[in-house]
Amino acid sequence: MNVLVVGSGGREHALCWSLGASPLVDQLFCAPGNGGIAEHARCIDIDVMDFDGLIGFCRSESVELVVVGPEAPLVAGIVDRMAEAGIKAFGPNAAAAAIEGSKGFSKDLCHKYDIPTADYGRFTDADAAKDYIRARGAPIVVKADGLAAGKGVTVAASVEEAESAVDAAFAGQFGEAGQELVIEEFLTGEEASFHVLVDGENVVPLASAQDHKAAYDGDIGPNTGGMGAYSPAPVVSDALAAEIMDKVVRPTVAAMKAEGRPYKGVLYCGLMICADGPKVIEYNCRFGDPECQVILARLMSDLLPALLAATDGVLDNFDLRWYPDPALTVVMAAQGYPGAYEKGTEIRNLGPASDLPGITIFHAGTRSDGNRITANGGRVLGVTARGATVTEAQARAYDAVDVVDWPDGFCRRDIGWRAVAREADGQSAETV
Repeated sequence: MNVLVVGSGGREHALCWSLGASPLVDQLFCAPGNGGIAEHARCIDIDVMDFDGLIGFCRSESVELVVVGPEAPLVAGIVDRMAEAGIKAFGPNAAAAAIEGSKGFSKDLCHKYDIPTADYGRFTDADAAKDYIRARGAPIVVKADGLAAGKGVTVAASVEEAESAVDAAFAGQFGEAGQELVIEEFLTGEEASFHVLVDGENVVPLASAQDHKAAYDGDIGPNTGGMGAYSPAPVVSDALAAEIMDKVVRPTVAAMKAEGRPYKGVLYCGLMICADGPKVIEYNCRFGDPECQVILARLMSDLLPALLAATDGVLDNFDLRWYPDPALTVVMAAQGYPGAYEKGTEIRNLGPASDLPGITIFHAGTRSDGNRITANGGRVLGVTARGATVTEAQARAYDAVDVVDWPDGFCRRDIGWRAVAREADGQSAETV
């Protein structure tokens, strides 16, 4: 069948890399794609928000399945538009994508259906928000309600920092996304990303993963879209995975159905594993990035039938197989990210880096400029490695990073540190 992947980041490169290996795929397209995706799919210069253009292309090329990568077109209703045009699309419709499109909606959903999450308040007035912050003290978390490309969250160590975040949001730092705020309790524990495929009712869990949001080593600095990830996440033991399914995932899917918003697609539950169990930090209505890269690097099964089963509502009795080897992704970003950064800088030695054992390099923000690859975004590359252990995967990934010749880029040097520390201490967990 002919398949179109919508998006241009590292997540979409991983999706194209995985789908391109399926014997069921006749032609694979990506809109708009990037310099690395072009190796696996025919890149089409159509913006992810140009729904009319995408529909026209699907009709002209007899596309039978559209796989939507980013959250913005999902929240804006691309799946609804495709359905109206008679084109099958993987992902939630706009009503269901509100689980990511509005943090206030998702927090209210958790509260209504007793899904464990942090205490919170919703605010459209700065003075009321600041009163709430002063009453509760710091640390405290300030979140833009809407989509902010992974940068709308401030984990404030002081009341003053939280108040500054409120002022910046209402002053327009995040545009419309920040005109309502969710302010919530700071949770202590270890984060994990738990992805599942959903067909409206049935659920199939994917491999566990853990990402690193902070920009710099030691988990310090501003939040980003993600500076690296690894899978499996040792904190997610089999027992904890079962608890997450029982206390978070299945209640969420049932809640969405009860609200008249049945959920289809991939549901990403961002969790804090606290002393009293897992709690929801956020939901995403799509694969995480860079979690998608490490999850798909470990997927043994053909991805396409799984996406079709979720879209068609037939995930019951569906199963997936996984490689036991861990995978780890190091994100190489442009200097200055997540703030201002320069585009157009040249990246060299990608071929030699890719040739190292166990290495796949996923492009996120790149452009193919003749024989050159240049940076075209904040997060630019996802250097991904598999190994017998997380420690080995980490060493392989950084060996490849050191071969890449890009003076204008940077990366964290401690991706996977929790899992590596566990392995050094001889700890293990039964994880997928």
